[in-house]
Amino acid sequence: MNLDYAELDPSRVLDALDAVGLRGDGRLLQLNSYENRVFLVHLEDGGAVVAKFYRPARWSNEQLLEEHRFALDLQAAEVPLAAPLPLQAAGAELLGQPPTLALWQGLRFAAAPRLGGRAPELEDPEVLEVLGRFIARIHRVGREQGFVERPRWAGRAPGDMARDAVLATGLLPLELEARWSDMVERCLQAVQLAFDSLPDLRLQRIHGDCHPGNLLWSPDGGAHFVDLDDAVSGPAVQDLWMLLSGEPEQASRQLGSLLAGCQQVLDFDRRELRLIEPLRTLRMIHHSGWIAKRWDDPAFPIAFPWFGAPNYWLDQVAKLAEQLEAMDDAPPAPPPKDDDDFVDFDGDGFS
Repeated sequence: MNLDYAELDPSRVLDALDAVGLRGDGRLLQLNSYENRVFLVHLEDGGAVVAKFYRPARWSNEQLLEEHRFALDLQAAEVPLAAPLPLQAAGAELLGQPPTLALWQGLRFAAAPRLGGRAPELEDPEVLEVLGRFIARIHRVGREQGFVERPRWAGRAPGDMARDAVLATGLLPLELEARWSDMVERCLQAVQLAFDSLPDLRLQRIHGDCHPGNLLWSPDGGAHFVDLDDAVSGPAVQDLWMLLSGEPEQASRQLGSLLAGCQQVLDFDRRELRLIEPLRTLRMIHHSGWIAKRWDDPAFPIAFPWFGAPNYWLDQVAKLAEQLEAMDDAPPAPPPKDDDDFVDFDGDGFS
């Protein structure tokens, strides 16, 4: 029997975990997640795991296993994050080597250890420098091999898919459809132009959704990630710009601290800084497309009641116009630094 995603209740979560050798003690807490169903589950042995049940049809099995392999590669390199646990066959079909993805009654899920922490203090330059080193360690592992199945986050393609998803829903008010579509097209042309200006741009395995909500910080242990669900092939700067906030001068100081940390571990192509505004534009368009694609999920109209209202789309047109101006005003990409400018602080020769 295959379960519908909406039928995933606490008893079925516990049954699913029992089918992979993780026996819960009955204590269970659903965690915040729109995309997947995520639960903190306490186990009879005194431990606890975070179980993630993946939204059907979003990723293929191969794409999920690529995400898991990236996490395991990071774990092997002693990069702190919540990597998926190997599972035992006790009533569920297992996939991967080691087996980290389970199929139970039509639903796919994985389990990871519970890791604690709090949001990082992004106003602190020392914290940002530590985060820069941490992200560079992720990117160093990311360069060792590439994704085959996961998407590419580069150029206009992600924005085109998001635009098509919006238009397919019919939620965009008819009187604003042409205006919004025209602005999106102008923005995506500028995005593609920015990527085309870097023909030898390195695309590698990256976190892809590196915002503060996916980072946990502890004063003793530093930072760790809790989610690689949006891992993609993309430019390294994608994992930096979402940690910036405030006025341009403040964001510039934050970026300086992040880069200072990054370049202690790994070389960074400073030409990628030219892509920050194009990547921000892509994310804005993608966010609208993401809501549109999930509108049939009852949780989304409740969480985003303003989506589809004329004021939302007018605001989007205005914000995208600002992004178009920001992309036009961005300085030309600086030339790459010479290899001699990179200092190998780890002493392992990797650059």
